[in-house]
Amino acid sequence: MSKKRTIDAFFGIPQAKKPRDAGTVTLSSLPTSPALKSETDNQSSSKITDFSSTNEEKLKYTKHASYPFPIPHLPDGLEAEVSCEPERPGRVMNDQPDLDLLYFDPYIPRHAGKQLFAFLRAELPFYRVEYDIARGPTKTHIRTPRWTTVFGLDDTARFEPSCSSETTPPSDGSHMPTEKVVDAQTGKPIPVSQAESPGPKKQPGYKATPRPIPHCLDVLRKSTEAATGCQFNVCLVNYYASGADSISYHSDDERFLGALPTIASFSLGAARDFVMKHKPPKTELGETATTNNNNNANEKPKPPLKLPLLTGDMVLMRGTTQANWLHSIPKRSGRNECDGGRINITFRRALVKGGTENYYQYNVGSGPVYKWDAAAREMRPWIQAPA
Repeated sequence: MSKKRTIDAFFGIPQAKKPRDAGTVTLSSLPTSPALKSETDNQSSSKITDFSSTNEEKLKYTKHASYPFPIPHLPDGLEAEVSCEPERPGRVMNDQPDLDLLYFDPYIPRHAGKQLFAFLRAELPFYRVEYDIARGPTKTHIRTPRWTTVFGLDDTARFEPSCSSETTPPSDGSHMPTEKVVDAQTGKPIPVSQAESPGPKKQPGYKATPRPIPHCLDVLRKSTEAATGCQFNVCLVNYYASGADSISYHSDDERFLGALPTIASFSLGAARDFVMKHKPPKTELGETATTNNNNNANEKPKPPLKLPLLTGDMVLMRGTTQANWLHSIPKRSGRNECDGGRINITFRRALVKGGTENYYQYNVGSGPVYKWDAAAREMRPWIQAPA
């Protein structure tokens, strides 16, 4: 079997030296990633390459003041697999009205997809966001039926790294280097964690605390950008602990994504159905068509489109898809409910500040941090170690 080429080789770009990653440090005191190794040891259904670090390999971490704890880089072997060109070319799916998909089956090799799932579940901070929504006089309390986390910043701002002299990450995650959020055009600092800066000259800021995309996810973002020609600045991660976790029909058609957004959606872990259906047509008055006002009421609606996503698969949704189609991950019951869990990674491009605020409000919120407990096989509240 021929050796896989890297993304750079695939596009004919001369190989360049690997740049240093801002905000990362090298640790020599932690020779392996115990969480990844334990996940590897627990998987006995098939032989999976062990990508955990060797004793000679020094672990690296992405550190930022907005992280509850340092987030490790991918082990070298797994990073090499994730940063390669897609395992298979994308298949165009545009045979239905307003549909424009590019389906990679898979994008990441299956064995690497299993490893990446175990790594991200073990090493990322997750949240179970709760919020209230009002529909007229009725207020409903929502508890998100999955675990979520988000990283990134919209086009109007960027992270500007600050200097740090630390050489090892503290065990409690304190005193981590910061990256100021600055205006993308002027370079002036933008307040975070508050609506506006204090003082007589108030400057609009972020209510949220944006966080840079950690290296373990940024590797995949860069690979996706190279393979698709798209640009992304936000990364959402959803963890579905079992078939009981789900997401209902929706479309990512928010204004802060632009008129024709492109979203890259990766599936890792257990197989789950990705179900899509066309939005109901609109009448000339802009109302949703029904059997009473639709001239084509006698026309049978087409059945939903179902993609049985496996680990490593990626669906690129682009063009008019979000404006005209809904997608969901339905619940699974019976023997399929205990499926071992699934992670969904989506890369998006938020154009304005509202996108950043929305994503952090509904994917981080103000509740506790959760982290995977390998011994208990579940997410548990993360408690910072005493200083």
